[in-house]
Amino acid sequence: MTPNLPRRSSTALAIALAVASTAVCAQDLEYLGEVEGWDVMVDPSLGYGCLIQAEYNDGSVVRIGFDRNEGAGYVTAFNDAWGDIEEGEVYPILFDLDGAEYEGEATGIYLAGVPGADIYFDNPEFLWDIAAKYTMTLYNAYGEVMAIDLSGTMVGLEAVIECQKELG
Repeated sequence: MTPNLPRRSSTALAIALAVASTAVCAQDLEYLGEVEGWDVMVDPSLGYGCLIQAEYNDGSVVRIGFDRNEGAGYVTAFNDAWGDIEEGEVYPILFDLDGAEYEGEATGIYLAGVPGADIYFDNPEFLWDIAAKYTMTLYNAYGEVMAIDLSGTMVGLEAVIECQKELG
C-alpha cells in the first residue's frame, strides 16, 4: 500500500524495511516481551520480521510490524465478528489517525479460522504517524470497522525497530 502517504526519510525505519490468548496467536510467533501494553514478537514466516501485537475489548487483535520477505510494513487486524471477509479479496479502506486520513487497500485473510485484513505499506512516514497518534479508526465501504487506542505504540514500534536491528 502506497497511496496518498506523505514521504519523509527515517534512517532506522529504512534499515528495518530493508533488511495473547486468541486463536490468532496460535501462529508460530516468537514472544520477546511486552512494552506499554503491546507484545513484542518475531514472525519467522515473514522473514523474521518483528512486530507488536495487542488484543482489544471488542475482540480485535492488531499487529503492526515488518514483513522482511516483502520489504514492507504492515498493519493486520483480526476479529471473529468479521465473518464476511473473503480470503484474497482486496477491499478499499480508509485509515483515520486523529483526523489525518490515509486511503489504501486491505486484503482479506484468515489465520487459524479467524477473519482479518492485511494492509501493507512501504512508506516509513505512515508507520510513525500511527506511532504518534492516539486513535486509529479503520473504515471500509460500509462505514467504521474498528477504532483502537494507540497508547504505547511509539514505545512498541521503537522496540520493533530495535528488534530488527538485532536480527540484522
